[in-house]
Amino acid sequence: MFDILLYLYDTYLLADQIPDAEHLSRKLSAAGFENSAIMEALDWLSGLEELQAVELASSPHAIRIYGTEEVRRLALEGRGFLAFLEQSNLLPPHAREWVIDQALALPDDDISADQIKWIALMAIWKLKGAGDVLWLEDLVRGSEEGWQPSLH
Repeated sequence: MFDILLYLYDTYLLADQIPDAEHLSRKLSAAGFENSAIMEALDWLSGLEELQAVELASSPHAIRIYGTEEVRRLALEGRGFLAFLEQSNLLPPHAREWVIDQALALPDDDISADQIKWIALMAIWKLKGAGDVLWLEDLVRGSEEGWQPSLH
């Protein structure tokens, strides 16, 4: 499923809009993804709409304390990346909570830092548009073999 999310990010980032679920399902099927993974990814993506629906009031001095299950499943580096994004005013607290919820919704027992980074990148893409995401992509993709940073 995560491969589908990365494919969608790469395919629709600059378009700044994802097609409706039926059209998207056909495109993903044509691209060679399995139907079960497509349905799982579409279900997960529907959560992007929730991201803009709720905004939590919080103090700028508030600190997020992770629960036992969150610490066990979410990679330390990924949690640090979320703190960095929040301190940089790129990821508001309600979006951080959405990222955590979506990461924990993944079927994996251990959620890697890269997975958390990609989910956060998708959240910022949804909230702020493609322009604010492009420079962050270099941070997320920096460890990929063969990745060349973009010139901004």
